[in-house]
Amino acid sequence: QVQLVESGGGLVQSGGSLRLSCAASDGALEYYAIGWFREAPGKEREGISCISSADGSTFYADSVKGRFTISRDNAKKMIYLEMNSLKPEDTAVYYCAVSQAFGPFARSPHQLDYWGQGTQVTVSS
Repeated sequence: QVQLVESGGGLVQSGGSLRLSCAASDGALEYYAIGWFREAPGKEREGISCISSADGSTFYADSVKGRFTISRDNAKKMIYLEMNSLKPEDTAVYYCAVSQAFGPFARSPHQLDYWGQGTQVTVSS
């Protein structure tokens, strides 16, 4: 069974930082890629980052590269997204998701296999 539970969202000022957490079930950890996408009103769903269960390789969207860092703690069954230098355009609901490949995160986030309930991130200017 795949379960993903996000936490850590909130309100932060522009330039600030937040760390999102995702508690993953054993079923979720069997997927090749686990990561994050976001949805904001009036914008397309955007895959922003993922990490491989095989070799720890990572993907970052250009919009977050250099500001966000994804990591995983297999012993705790947790995935984290450290977000720094936040901008108002980062405001969105952030979802933890899984996929059998990096492709859906990078190019087709509507084809991700499972995701959680989401956590709201609001960045004020």
